Formats: sequence, C-alpha cells, structure tokens
Amino acid sequence: MKKGADSAKGWWYARFRMRWLQDSEPSWHIDLLLAHRVIAPVLNRFSRDISLWRFHRRAVRDAEGHQFSFIFYSSSRTARDIIDALKSDTLLQKLKHSGMIIQNLYQDTAGIYAPGIEDTSDGHWSPAIKKTWPFFIMGVCQMWLALIDETAANIVDQTKIPSIPRMIKFYEKVNDAILLLWREQGSHAFFHHLNAIFGYEALLVREIHLKTF
Repeated sequence: MKKGADSAKGWWYARFRMRWLQDSEPSWHIDLLLAHRVIAPVLNRFSRDISLWRFHRRAVRDAEGHQFSFIFYSSSRTARDIIDALKSDTLLQKLKHSGMIIQNLYQDTAGIYAPGIEDTSDGHWSPAIKKTWPFFIMGVCQMWLALIDETAANIVDQTKIPSIPRMIKFYEKVNDAILLLWREQGSHAFFHHLNAIFGYEALLVREIHLKTF
C-alpha cells in the first residue's frame, strides 16, 4: 500500500453487482442506465478533478457475476467526494430497493493503492501499452456514454419515465439501438479507423478453431 496526501492521485473504483437469474441472459441494459443516470452526473460535477476514467463491464457465472464498474484516477479527497455522491444518489437507492442491484462496492480511500497510471492495466502488456492504454479506453467510454445520451434523446423525452420498471424498459430499447449501431457500423467506425491510426499495419490475432475428423 502506498499512502499519500490529498494532492497525490491514484485509481479508485465504484462497482455495482446486478441481479442475474439462473438460465437467463445478463441485464446488460442496466449498465447503460447506471452510466447515463448515475455516473454521468458525477462525471459532469467532478470533471475538472478526474484525470482519467473508464467503465468496465463483465458478466461471468462466478462470485462477482454481472458487475458494472466506474474506475477513475484522482486525489483521495476527490474520490471520497465522488463515493459520497454515489452513496447518496436517490436513483441508485431505488434500484437497490427494487432488487435489480444487489450490491455496491467502493474503494477504501484511506490510502492510495494504485498511484501509477499503468497500475490498473493488464499485467501481461508491455510497459508502454500499460501506461498509454488508459487514455485510449477513456475515449472509448466517452463515446459510448455519448452514444447512450444521443440514442436516449432520440427515443423519448426521459422526463416521461416516472417509474423504475419503465426506466429499465426504456434502457432496454436504448441498449438494443446501440447494439444495432455497433453491429452495422462498428467495423468501419471503430476497427477500420483504429487500424488506420497504426498505418494499416497487420496485427497478430490468436484464433481457436474447433475441428472434427
């Protein structure tokens, strides 16, 4: 553990675990609801005090299950303020009361455990990739959040969504619309232009093939 004054910075997280019934698909649209209605206001409020941030989404049948994470790089003072804002968020409290969110976890802000820009990157990557990847993934998450905002605005006036069940249904529609954009335009909008930044150089892709003889 590396402790530091409030002026020192490190990585912090807020994690939300969703209800995931057996023999059902994860409720991926709840991630969008959290990002758009809970995290985005916090980002807007503390944008000047957060150097880097990103979302992490996962759903595996293990102890963590379906989990949505907000990970950010800031001082411990800012981290405490952000976590306090999340803990007092009324929509988040309603989602927990509804049973859709079963647990939220927050990083202990007593000490800075991950002070380096590279400290939350994949340990198998090279040092250069580990130090620069956080900037890439923040841009990806900024675009994803903006897509949610644009899509939601085009579907319906959100002020007309009075209840948690209707709100959840609404974000199902938003998620479906964004997945369609990803399926139809992601290849060119994302992969083609990312490849172009690296001069269209080929990259190593490891593939697993199933064969029968």
